[in-house]
Amino acid sequence: MAKLLGLDKVATLFRTVRDHGGIIGSIKTMFRVDELKSGTLVGEDKYGNRYYENNMYFVGRNRWVIYAERVGLNYDGSQVPPEWFGWLHHKTDLPPHKDPSRPKYKWMLDHQQNMSGTNQAYMPYSTTRPKIEPWRPPQ
Repeated sequence: MAKLLGLDKVATLFRTVRDHGGIIGSIKTMFRVDELKSGTLVGEDKYGNRYYENNMYFVGRNRWVIYAERVGLNYDGSQVPPEWFGWLHHKTDLPPHKDPSRPKYKWMLDHQQNMSGTNQAYMPYSTTRPKIEPWRPPQ
């Protein structure tokens, strides 16, 4: 009867608001992430990103990441390390901390996000003379 009246939806709403720290926490999450989802915390990477899963959602929408608070609104997909990227995109069902076959060698570099648009962005340079030189007025 409760499902027929839609009371299960109200209970889900209250549970979601509670999971996000009440009304104020839910408003902050809505401002930062644009949606409220509740799920189980699967893990956290060394950058502070938290990964969640809820199999009640559609496949493809049932795994998500909440980026670290330190990045604020300046987050993008390149901040997800490769091991968690595979889990998020259903390439593996095992999170990185539970996967025994995941390789880890000393020569492997640490993950770095895309630095385009920052002062640390890669800028290639050329050692050849340009074919067209700009005109400079005489002094």
